Amino acid sequence: MTYEIDICGLKRDLPLCKVTDDLYIGAFVMFGDVELTVHCAAELLKKAPDYDYLLAPEAKSIPLLYEMARQSGAEKYFVARKGAKAYMSDVFEVSVKSITTMHVQKLVLDTADAEMIRGKRILILDDVISTGESLRATEELVRQAGGIVAGRMAVLAEGEAYDRDDIIVLGKLPLFNPDGTVKA
Repeated sequence: MTYEIDICGLKRDLPLCKVTDDLYIGAFVMFGDVELTVHCAAELLKKAPDYDYLLAPEAKSIPLLYEMARQSGAEKYFVARKGAKAYMSDVFEVSVKSITTMHVQKLVLDTADAEMIRGKRILILDDVISTGESLRATEELVRQAGGIVAGRMAVLAEGEAYDRDDIIVLGKLPLFNPDGTVKA
């Protein structure tokens, strides 16, 4: 089963993936799709509020983050990593459980990034916002680092996340029943 989505004039067929016995989601994956990544970055930049730096959680939104930085001429962007790396010191860490990972994970920034973020307007990006947990965790990292959340953006929002007025998105991704029909 697939679902055809139109994102600002660019169409893709998304495979439907089981999350629970009565819930399926459309698998929106930008990895490897250069045309989609370039298109979505350009469309989001048209709607972006003023910001100093871009930040996204690892990993699926990294191509979008990079492309938005490239198109906007930014020389620096930040990734909230899923775990501390050997080269990181004095990390800031927040726990998160998203709908796609199905377990608790960490998002991490180090002090070098925090020093650059402090006092700056940070635009948070993600590929899809579902429950808002990754967004909440990323916002908490920005606050711990002393930054200011300038805005929140995603290519798509699933379910109730689409109705939030604090997130700028390009489109809605419905939730699905096991038979592939859109949930009411």
